Amino acid sequence: MSVPGIDTRPLAPRLDGGMLSIPWLVAGVAFILLWQFGEPLAKWAFDYPRAWRLPAQRWIGDAMKWLLNDAHFGLLTFTELTRFIAAAIDVPYRMALSLLSTGFLSGQGSSAVQIVPPLSWLAVVGIVSLLGFYAGGRKLALLSGGCFLFLAIFGQWSSAMVTLASILVAVPIGVVGGLALGLAAYRWPRFETALTPILDLMQTIPVFAYLVPILFLFGFGPTAAIVATLIYAMPPMTRITALALRSVPSEIHDLGKMIGCTRRQMTWRVLVPSARDSLMVGVNQVIMLSLNMVIIASMIGAGGLGFDVLAALRRLDIGAGLEAGLAIVALAIALDRLSQAFAEKASAASSRPTAGPPVGRYPYTAAAAALVLVSGLAGLVLPAVQSYPEALQVSTGTFFSRAVEWINVNFFDAFEAVKNAVLLNLLIPFKRLLAGLPWLGVTALLAFAGWRLGGPRLGVLVGALAFLIAATGQWEKTMVTVYLCGISVVVATLIGLPIGILVAEREKLWRWVQVVIDTLQTLPSFVYLMPAVMLFRVGDFTAMIAVVAYAIAPAIRYTVLGLRQVDPRIIEAGRAMGCTPGQLLTKIRLRLALPEILLGLNQTIMFALSMLVITALVGTRDLGQEVYIALTKADTGRGIVAGLAVAFIAIIADRLIAAGAARARARLGLV
Repeated sequence: MSVPGIDTRPLAPRLDGGMLSIPWLVAGVAFILLWQFGEPLAKWAFDYPRAWRLPAQRWIGDAMKWLLNDAHFGLLTFTELTRFIAAAIDVPYRMALSLLSTGFLSGQGSSAVQIVPPLSWLAVVGIVSLLGFYAGGRKLALLSGGCFLFLAIFGQWSSAMVTLASILVAVPIGVVGGLALGLAAYRWPRFETALTPILDLMQTIPVFAYLVPILFLFGFGPTAAIVATLIYAMPPMTRITALALRSVPSEIHDLGKMIGCTRRQMTWRVLVPSARDSLMVGVNQVIMLSLNMVIIASMIGAGGLGFDVLAALRRLDIGAGLEAGLAIVALAIALDRLSQAFAEKASAASSRPTAGPPVGRYPYTAAAAALVLVSGLAGLVLPAVQSYPEALQVSTGTFFSRAVEWINVNFFDAFEAVKNAVLLNLLIPFKRLLAGLPWLGVTALLAFAGWRLGGPRLGVLVGALAFLIAATGQWEKTMVTVYLCGISVVVATLIGLPIGILVAEREKLWRWVQVVIDTLQTLPSFVYLMPAVMLFRVGDFTAMIAVVAYAIAPAIRYTVLGLRQVDPRIIEAGRAMGCTPGQLLTKIRLRLALPEILLGLNQTIMFALSMLVITALVGTRDLGQEVYIALTKADTGRGIVAGLAVAFIAIIADRLIAAGAARARARLGLV
């Protein structure tokens, strides 16, 4: 009996491009021969000669100096243009900050006098609850209002409002900019061809790498932080816009042409409304990525909750850092659920009265205005209405700090033994192994893998990116990054894959696990460093623990997704053939879920690389530290070259795994 997706042939070497084919064996043998016996004959294949290196750092530094000193755009210098953009962004930011945090002031600096107070905490909680009730009903109102009430109760209100002000400015600009770029990519294929590698770099270059040029061009302060946030958060909106517009059914295109739509009408009256659901997913991504940036943005003047987390990390105050991190999570949950609810409401047909008084036509707006007015007047008399009373605030910071101290006192020896065992038996040997590999052999092997998996173009791309890493003098630090990333990804996969298998068919258990991994993904990445450092001190093992905790979520999520997408009829056919539960899992379900599991591996690698740049703060000696040193020394060329090396690792892994997943789908008949 033949079952789709089940290979009943003997496990023998194949000549169809599989991993046991003759070309792969030849390439592997050639690589091993070069590795073991090539150094005496060609030392340059192991250590890229300094005389051959590309002076990329100097080129980038010179380009930056030219932009700052000599570049002109019309009557404005490039510096004047960027400062004008910063001033334009600063206007809405100051308005949002005045409404939510500082109030409207007269004067500047210490002599400033508050003329009008900011919105009271009761007004903000009430408005958020009204938005939730309008978009999703009573449950969403309680959830969103409860998240903001959490901020007030735990003493995070002031910092959270500063963060919210920057989000309220960054998100609309990111959405409009991403929509415009996505429309241009949809309309002009050549523009998309040129834009795609730029988007790849925007998403894969560590944010630290372009903080230095942003500081030079936009100055230090919240507006520079908003610019950095836009660079990080805009690419998903751009990609989703282009994809959503292409996904509009051809029947809708034909209908628009039949009724005589102009090009502009076709775009804004037909295509964009038809793609609204997908576009709202892009809006949601901009919101979440903007919140993900708040800590890094605080390094260049953003302030708010990100600054609180960063300050707590510097003091190793796990309690204060965790509270500020959970406040970011609360803000993320509220904004995430509200954006999803508005997306669902927008896609549903809704009617609104067109006649009658404004209060009847806009009851929620009227209620919000009344709440602002009443709470503002009451706050002039009762300070507790304007600002949440400090006497009623709650703090768990001391509890968490003491808990970590207790764990350190009672389990320090056990933790040290585990750390030393993993370092001596796994991390250090693997690090030495990668450090001894020839750059020429690795580059050639990667190019060969790209050619076999995706054709000549992928082979050239992968080989060229690997060569550029060596040619710019980043090979040694790249191998350290690959070693930390590889170990962390393997550990995360070994933990995440069994958990995904366990919960895939247990709905109640999956719901609980989903809550945990959703929380892990919304926690700021810096929060993972504090408990790791306090329990294991600084070093590679600490970095690995933090990376595994941060990157495990996609390994679980994509495993569950893949197993749940297996056709039940195939499983029934396997049972009819007499397969045991173990055979059903290993021979059918896991094999058919392999493409999704590979995509989960891809995402795990991306998460690990983004976290590794941050672990430079705990003493790793990889590309992340190079980027961080460049930030502290304001060395644009050094930071961008190291950041590009991280991006090249990410692109190589992404393209190879995507090509492998595509081949797996084709081999399993899932295309």
